[in-house]
Formats: sequence, C-alpha cells, structure tokens
Amino acid sequence: MLSLNPQNPYSRWQVAEVQRMLSQRRVLVIAGPRQCGKTTMAREVAFKLGFSYQTLDDPTSLRAAINDPKGFIRHGDDLMIIDEVQRAPLLLQTIKLDVDENQKPGRYLLTGSANIQSLPGVTESLAGRVSNLRLRPLAMGEIYGGSPHFLANAFEGKFMINKPFSIGESAFGGIDGFKQWSKDRYLTEAFNGGFPEARQLQTEVKQRHWHKDFINALIERDLKDITKIRRKDSMVKLVEVMAAWSSKFMDIAAICSQLHLNRETIESYINALETLFLIEKLRPWYKGDYDRMGKREKIFMVDSGLMAALLRWQFDKVRFDSDLNGKLIETFVFNQLMVHIDMGDGQYSLSHYRDGEQREVDFIVERDDGAILAIEVKAGSLVDASSFKHINWFDDRIVPQQNLIGIVLYTGDHLLSFGQNRWAVPINALWA
Repeated sequence: MLSLNPQNPYSRWQVAEVQRMLSQRRVLVIAGPRQCGKTTMAREVAFKLGFSYQTLDDPTSLRAAINDPKGFIRHGDDLMIIDEVQRAPLLLQTIKLDVDENQKPGRYLLTGSANIQSLPGVTESLAGRVSNLRLRPLAMGEIYGGSPHFLANAFEGKFMINKPFSIGESAFGGIDGFKQWSKDRYLTEAFNGGFPEARQLQTEVKQRHWHKDFINALIERDLKDITKIRRKDSMVKLVEVMAAWSSKFMDIAAICSQLHLNRETIESYINALETLFLIEKLRPWYKGDYDRMGKREKIFMVDSGLMAALLRWQFDKVRFDSDLNGKLIETFVFNQLMVHIDMGDGQYSLSHYRDGEQREVDFIVERDDGAILAIEVKAGSLVDASSFKHINWFDDRIVPQQNLIGIVLYTGDHLLSFGQNRWAVPINALWA
C-alpha cells in the first residue's frame, strides 16, 4: 500500500481495490457523500502514477467543462482526476468518446458526491468502460487499523473454538483481538461518526456546528444540481425528520403529516437526499410463502454522528435514555455493516426482517450461496437466551433448510455461546 498522506492519518480499506480497478478499467467512478475522503483517497492512489487534476467545485473549471468539454478533458496517457463530476454530467458523453479512441486502462478517475446515474438528463452509463466504487464515511476498522473480515469470519464460524460451551459461558479467553469497550465508548464513537474532518474536532459542540454547516452547504450548493427545490426550509426540516426516522420503518404518510407537504413532493425530496448519499433505504427480506412478511423499507442516516448532530442530541441525555441510545447504536452498527458489505465485492446483501406479528430481526446478511447471518443489535451489556427468540423463530419457520448463524451484537465485553450457531458478540468485533 502507498504511504499515507501526512494530512490523512487513516488507511482506507478500498485503496487496493482502487489500484486494481485503475489497472483494468478505463474509467473509475468513486461516489459517496461530500467530505467522506474521496479526493484524499484518489490523490493517495494516483500519487505514484502521475495525474492531472480538476475540480468542478471551481467555477472557472466548471464553466470550461460545460462550454468546451472536449478541450477540458484533453490530456496525455496519464490518469486524469475530475472531482465532483455530477456538476457537469454531460461531460460523461465526451469521456465516453475519448476512452473509445484511447482504450488504455486508468484514463479517468471521477469522483461524485451524488449518484450520477440518478441525475436528470444523464443518459450515458459508460457501460463496459467503467467500474464503480462506493466510499462511505470512515469505518471504525479504518480508524483503529482493523481488517474488513468480519462477515467472512462470521460465516466461516471463526467465533467458534474447539472447546465445548454451556449456555451463557464465556468464550472470551480463546479469542484473540477483543478489547473491552464500555457502553460510553461505543456511544462516543457513534457521536463522533465517520466524517474525517468532523472527527478531528475535539468537542461535541464543534462537531455539531460542522455537521450543521455540512448540511447547509449541501442544500445551498448541491441540491440545485439534482432537483428543483421549491421550499428550501422544508428540505432543511426534512433532513432533520429523516434523522429522527433513522432505524425506523419508512412511513411516507407520517412524514408528510410532519411537514405538511404532499406525497409527491416528499418522495422527490427523499430521493434527492438518497442521491446525495445522506440517507439509505434498507429493503425487507422477502422470500418464501409466509404471507405475513413485512414489505416496508427501513431508513438509515449514512453517518451516526450526522444523525446525532441534526437531532441536537447531547451525550449525557442519550446515555440514560434506552430508546435514544438504542436508535443511535443501531444506526452506528448499520454504518459499519455497510462498509463490510461494500468490501464483499457483491458476495453479500443486507436486508431486515419484520412480520405482521412484530417479529423482527434487525439485519439479515445473505451470502451469494444462500447462507444467512441474522443479526440483532442491543445497546445494553446484558444478553440472555430470550435475546435470540426472533432469530430462532426466523431460522425454524422461514429458512429451515438454510445454513443460518445468529448473533446478537451488544455493548458487553465477552463472546458468549447460546447454543449451536448462536453467539453474543461485542460490537467491536466489527473491527477487531
């Protein structure tokens, strides 16, 4: 791996994948929210390759890209990095023509703070010429130097060691890499979130101001590139409402009633926030013939720190409120899991389960061979057999013929066995 930029103390898990893609494909698009580290990672990878650089956040460069796209992209065989390409989406057509003439790999690295294919007027997909990579705010594993092997290990039974356990007995002594974390430390990390610049700020108040400025800048600058916002105040309020709905089931009617806007407008605004990578929808797991399976999506903020800041939460209030800290920890775990899903190169999919009898499994990770990892999240430090009741029901009634491992991620200290393929696992196993 290339040596890190002194300004960037974090080693991103996807650096090797970016290097691989640039050696094979003509165009690489790195997409993700603003300020998550796309440009830093792109420059780090390109440092030894030789590259030219343009950012469309610069007004002069943006005008040049729009008025003379062919001249704007003219360069030799070295890599060209174009930041914030969503600001001139028609540039993609010119890039397509260029890479059809010069088919050398590693011609362009484009970054975008919006889902380019979701932008109005974009008809060029660069199919067959481009690789796409999603970059998210920092995962805890990137911050603490861990490895992205949690899902592979869980599916392979790496939590299990060659020693018989009784129900509730600790297996902690036989597992390397676990360090005790208090619940307060998990909450602190959830408040910090994963945006690199925000993490450098030392106080909760400063972080809250950073996140507020971040949202205001997006609404003032980026939203106009992807949709027509008639009421900017309503969009600001919607972002706060979506933060309050993080980890909850999507209910458009209830959201409309909070904002006094019609359904069509709310849906278009939510789609815009999704395009800007501020929120994510988690689909329901829906297979088999059980007719009471829920079909509603869950909503999550892409960063737990951003969520806490938008809701103006204070640490001392959240730590003593089980509803609030449960919501924060579940969003935090979702943020970590999605980085692992991305690192799986299409091997894993993430969903949730809920039925009409309120039986719910927070996260269902399905491997491409049909194996399932069912995950419950607890903000508490105590787990007992009843914590697995919905996982057990799901295993017995919904997927009885499939290999299922059930785990409860919790804020306690020990890896505990609760029967065959049932484990209580400290949350920091996600990055241990």
